[in-house]
Amino acid sequence: MSLIGALVGFVLTAFILVLIARMLLDWAGVAGAGSPPWVSRARTITHAWTEPVLEPVRRRVRPVRLGGISLDLAFTIVFLAALILRSIAFSL
Repeated sequence: MSLIGALVGFVLTAFILVLIARMLLDWAGVAGAGSPPWVSRARTITHAWTEPVLEPVRRRVRPVRLGGISLDLAFTIVFLAALILRSIAFSL
C-alpha cells in the first residue's frame, strides 16, 4: 500500500464518517422537536463539510418524489462513490 493511497483512504474514511453523522443528525432533527443546542451546531458543521460535494451532484440528480416524500439520491450516490474510491485508494 502506498503512502498516498493510504492518506486518500483515510481522508475518504473521515468523509464517510462525516456523511454518516450528517445523516444521523438530520434524522434526529426530523424525529425530535426539542433537540439540544449542540445538535444544531453539529448539523451546521456536517453540512458545511459535506455540502460542497453534495451540491454539484444534487444539481444533476434530482430527488425522487415518492408521494409526499422526497428521496435525495445525491447523498446515496456520493456515499457509494466515497466507499468505492476508499476501497480503491486502500488497494493502491
